[in-house]
Amino acid sequence: MSTKAREHRVKFRPHFKTHQSLEIGRWFRPFGVDAITVSSLKMASYFAADGWNDITVAFPVNILEIDRIRTLAEKIRLNLLVEARKPVEQLGRQLERPVGLYIKIDTGYGRTGIPSGRRDAIDGVISEISKYSHLEFKGFLTHAGHTYRATSRSEIVAIHEDTLKKMAEMKKHYVASFPRLKLSIGDTPSCSVGENFAGIDEIRPGNFVFYDAMQYLLGSCPEENIAVTMACPVVATHIDRGQIIIYGGAVHFSKDSVRDANGRQIFGLVVELQDDGWSPPVPDAVVSSLSQEHGVITARPEFIDHLSVGSVLGVLPVHSCLTADCMKGYRTLDDRQIDHLSRTM
Repeated sequence: MSTKAREHRVKFRPHFKTHQSLEIGRWFRPFGVDAITVSSLKMASYFAADGWNDITVAFPVNILEIDRIRTLAEKIRLNLLVEARKPVEQLGRQLERPVGLYIKIDTGYGRTGIPSGRRDAIDGVISEISKYSHLEFKGFLTHAGHTYRATSRSEIVAIHEDTLKKMAEMKKHYVASFPRLKLSIGDTPSCSVGENFAGIDEIRPGNFVFYDAMQYLLGSCPEENIAVTMACPVVATHIDRGQIIIYGGAVHFSKDSVRDANGRQIFGLVVELQDDGWSPPVPDAVVSSLSQEHGVITARPEFIDHLSVGSVLGVLPVHSCLTADCMKGYRTLDDRQIDHLSRTM
């Protein structure tokens, strides 16, 4: 990803919400990364304590956290995300130190942000920012999260190209007034598959550091690039109904799911653990349902037959970000623990 950013001459500001780990964050420094993205002020504080001093919080500002915003703004170069006039006014009145503000743009995802065609609303937010000398309008930020609903690489590329077009129109309209205006995009599917970043100033992918079953099935990565698996003990087998019960449920994986090539709703892909990693996904073996602690794997009888209670299977999670957050830490293949925000704060 660092190489792609360099080749396309865009700033690489990776999103650290996927791993939430000081140690893993340090892996990025040899690649020249000096600025990061996070999804909360708590996370920003965690990484700021490890020397990261240029941080974008890519979540609409929560004015109830003004004390934490104020503390961070005194220590680091802090960028916040806004999409309305009111929080800008509140920041302007309650902060003394400079902060950067990106306006969140909705390019089709439909979650947060001002629709790219709503120039009146965008102008209103920019006007409010301009009232305060310590608030700096940095540019426009978007997350094309609708790529996660794509069914093919070509559809991901189509969404990416549409996002580029809408963001380019924004820059064309405003750059004369704001010559230093930046455009920031961030979803992992677009950053993995796309090969056109014309007009974009920075990319903020995060999930790519591990990838997961969803990214593999979307076509964002080959299966061998998935870098995390969950080790789940087998607690029961039911060969008559083609099921394996594992200790690994919604509290470990979340309940994110995805459709596989056969149209089945799945909650993970099954692999066999090995001394140096794990096998490719076992054919026709998937996590087919989750309850709080239980996971149900549907599999062929011959696969079930070679397992017993106490066997340990690997499951490639559908969403590595949420699974990592649920599990609050990592164990490497050489049996070393790696930190996670949830265990330290």
